[in-house]
Amino acid sequence: MTRVDVESPVTGVVWKVIVGVGDTVSSGDQVMVLESMKMEIPVEAPVDGTIAELSVAEGDQVSQDSPVAVIESTQGL
Repeated sequence: MTRVDVESPVTGVVWKVIVGVGDTVSSGDQVMVLESMKMEIPVEAPVDGTIAELSVAEGDQVSQDSPVAVIESTQGL
């Protein structure tokens, strides 16, 4: 298994967390939604796998490229 970080595409606030630890996701699935400059920005899973860790909660501030979740995957990048 490979652990793959899911990174924030922008600096913003976590508006909604869609998945939980243990959930299975496919590449391209939305994991959460950020709000930045009054726009909703989806954060997508980069690989297929299982959510191993969520590093943020709704209302948290995140920086661009910071890890917001970890996926355990049999795929690599």
